[in-house]
Amino acid sequence: MSRIGKHPVTIPSGVEVQLSDRKLTAKGALGTLSLVVSNEVKATLSDGAITIAPANDGKQARAMWGTTRALVNNMVTGVAKGFSIGLEINGVGYRAAVQGNVLNLQLGYSHDVAFPIPPDIKIACERPTAITVSGADRQRVGQVAAEIRAFRPPEPYKGKGIKYAHETVRRKEGKKK
Repeated sequence: MSRIGKHPVTIPSGVEVQLSDRKLTAKGALGTLSLVVSNEVKATLSDGAITIAPANDGKQARAMWGTTRALVNNMVTGVAKGFSIGLEINGVGYRAAVQGNVLNLQLGYSHDVAFPIPPDIKIACERPTAITVSGADRQRVGQVAAEIRAFRPPEPYKGKGIKYAHETVRRKEGKKK
């Protein structure tokens, strides 16, 4: 029995959810997201909540039960409140700036790194060393943040690079004399 799947997803005010055939669509203040529900589970929409149940007793159906419920919850939360990930830049001369729909990164390379901002994602730089990636789709926000971090991941000796705000870099001791 799925501990996550058995809880219904409550629909907050300001979010409109429609279920037609196998397609579940959520529309809110931050946009519209849709999900095609697997054949292994059944989704029902009743009195302000979405309930997910397995279609049969198979192993795949039980696995998709909790997964589908989590995806639906992320979709409903995303169009209502949205998701955001913070990135920090450490290093002398390392900085970021948003210019139009391009994120310019100076990361110690011989050239600046220009990252085109996807239309469904918002990127803000409060300080030259802090980047905030936000949007309605949790998967897209995480993917864009991972792509930005991949330009210069944090290194263990001096801690230079781009890291998540909640991440701690395990430092190594340098070589001995």
